[in-house]
Amino acid sequence: MAGEPDAEIGRKGAFFKGLSTGASMTGSLALFVAKMKSAGLNPAVIETFSRYYRRIVDGESGLLSNRDILPLKPQDVIDADAVLSFVDRGKAAASETVCIVLNGGLGTSMGLTKAKSFLPVKDELTFLDIKVKQAQKSGAHLAFMNSFATHDDTVNAVENMALSFTPAYFLQNKFPKILKSDLTPAHWPKDPEMEWNPPGHGDIYGALATSGLLKKLLQRKIRYAFIANSDNLGAVLDFSLLGYFSNRNIPFMMEVAERTPADLKGGHLARLKNGRFVLREIAQCPKAEIASFQNIRFYRYFNTNNIWINLNALNDILAKDNVLDLPVILNPKHLDPRDKTSPEVIQVETAMGSAISLFQNASVIKVHEDRFHPVKKCNDLLSIRSDCYHLSKENRLVLSSKRDHPPVIKLDPLYFGQIDDFEKRFPCGVPSLIDCEALTVRGDIFFNKDIVIKGNITLTNTKNRPYTLESGLVIDRSMTI
Repeated sequence: MAGEPDAEIGRKGAFFKGLSTGASMTGSLALFVAKMKSAGLNPAVIETFSRYYRRIVDGESGLLSNRDILPLKPQDVIDADAVLSFVDRGKAAASETVCIVLNGGLGTSMGLTKAKSFLPVKDELTFLDIKVKQAQKSGAHLAFMNSFATHDDTVNAVENMALSFTPAYFLQNKFPKILKSDLTPAHWPKDPEMEWNPPGHGDIYGALATSGLLKKLLQRKIRYAFIANSDNLGAVLDFSLLGYFSNRNIPFMMEVAERTPADLKGGHLARLKNGRFVLREIAQCPKAEIASFQNIRFYRYFNTNNIWINLNALNDILAKDNVLDLPVILNPKHLDPRDKTSPEVIQVETAMGSAISLFQNASVIKVHEDRFHPVKKCNDLLSIRSDCYHLSKENRLVLSSKRDHPPVIKLDPLYFGQIDDFEKRFPCGVPSLIDCEALTVRGDIFFNKDIVIKGNITLTNTKNRPYTLESGLVIDRSMTI
């Protein structure tokens, strides 16, 4: 889901206790502006941060109560199965379309130190390899939005692929981190790069404009953009969706899926009283209404973060103000995430999907779950690397026809939470899970080659030393070692 459950969105609360506003905050904003100018940031980026900072200091709540929104009605959502007849129109529009891959994430929650897209995920191919192959197969153009931490490595890797076309690249902007103690710029001389944070994938709209790429795309008669995360291999360019989107001249279209009990903390779609769609994250919900927020029968749809944008419509909005005013996400962190003794800071971020409320006549389309296969934890990686999934001829990740749903994987985070630890425990590849309903692993367990797991299995190692499962083992009942 878009947004993090522990983030705060425009909520004054504990962040601002005991802090003065007015002249002192005006002085602090001047420090931020000077810092951003010194770093050579585009004036539009500086203006965007300044607006958000003023809203933070003013104590804007950002909360969306049930009384402010309405749940979606069936007629508000188009079903993807109802637009299959637009396939030919979509194929014709492919040459006017760019697939934009959100590639700024380092996967730090999995212990990665480089772009998550470099992680081998299927058939010895990385996310990056597969995303390039998907674009090649579709006939659309390709662009990567990188962060300052992923850009150079990504460009080098793609250049080494010897492609017949040249993808475009543009950089996600950066915002200065805010000291939680007094709302002044963070200072970290031992590693000055730590003083900055990526501003979330909501920055894509401004970054397209400030990089000059939006103008270049429009000059080349590229009118449509399909945007998806690099770690979602289900998000291939779909010709029926593109055909419907282009034929109906929709300015903004969001792919959604039905919420399940696993999505209780994820954001949901609703309508504002003015009729426009809105994306509400859990941090935007008043605490007294959390129970209704988590009612998946009432608020039925979540944002897959697969977004379609009419580039002319985006250009028209930016031409009016040069800034998209999105809801602010305040993400509490340590200045150096690897050093818990470093000062507490606030990272200002925005979510891409929240732009839906800015576009009149935006559309919401319900897609099948197979268009949403993100990899956020090593649990997800084990499932996708297994024989439960394969790559289709379009290089899209597809669940095996033998299964109705993926297995539920719960690996002990102490031994499997970080990628290096995870890889060590599967030295000969992952086990067969095609007949596995659920797998829970507790304790330190190593998996040898050709292991098959069937049914609902819990493997527990109670000893204070690792245990290795022998090669060729068929596990069809739970084990305690």
